[in-house]
Amino acid sequence: MGYKDFRNFELIIFKAMENCKNSNQNIDDHFGETTEMVNIGSNAKREFKSYKLSRYAAYLTVLNANPDKPVVALGKTYFAVKTRQQELIENYDSLSEDQKRLAIRHEMIEHNKQLVAAAKDAGVNTSIDYAIFQNYGYMGLYGGLKAKDIHQRKGLKKSQNILDHMGYEELAANLFRATQTEAKLKRENIKGKDNANQTHYDVGKEVRDTIKRLGGTMPEDLPTPEKSINQIKKEQKKLL
Repeated sequence: MGYKDFRNFELIIFKAMENCKNSNQNIDDHFGETTEMVNIGSNAKREFKSYKLSRYAAYLTVLNANPDKPVVALGKTYFAVKTRQQELIENYDSLSEDQKRLAIRHEMIEHNKQLVAAAKDAGVNTSIDYAIFQNYGYMGLYGGLKAKDIHQRKGLKKSQNILDHMGYEELAANLFRATQTEAKLKRENIKGKDNANQTHYDVGKEVRDTIKRLGGTMPEDLPTPEKSINQIKKEQKKLL
């Protein structure tokens, strides 16, 4: 967690224990005191107090830690993403088609932010650069079609966002394209606009090839839903 003094870190564990207790959980089920043998120089060792944490305890500890520390911020993001993924997995089968579209569209918004950041790190700096970068991803996934081509194919107005007029299957393909491109840019530390664009195209094409191998419908041939995401949101709010 980036703490230099274990005593300061132990205070975070104590706060996490208090959270655990207040949630009617048994502290002993999640926090186990133990000892470690620590090197103190000249091949000598001594016992040092430590803790074994359950996943839940680790989650509480991260939540209570100092968010200014990069590793803590990363940990909070990790647990937030995993929690959201689990929620979607548990509820997905019971969702209507409109609710599935809303859920995936929400994920697209969040992952596009991360894709923007990863692309920027690779050298895609301006809004024009990013528009070109996005087009490469679409061309790979849609067999050469750019965002403008998809927009026209769907018969949308200039102000309408193509992602708001995709069914859940088409949205899911685009979500996979975005998440895998972000991961590849980071994992391989890709630098340069041209390399980033090519990466986005290659990932998009790989997703397209996978759909083809599975006998699926190509994204550009999937029907455009009658309702937009905004219309579904309004309907959901009325229901609530």
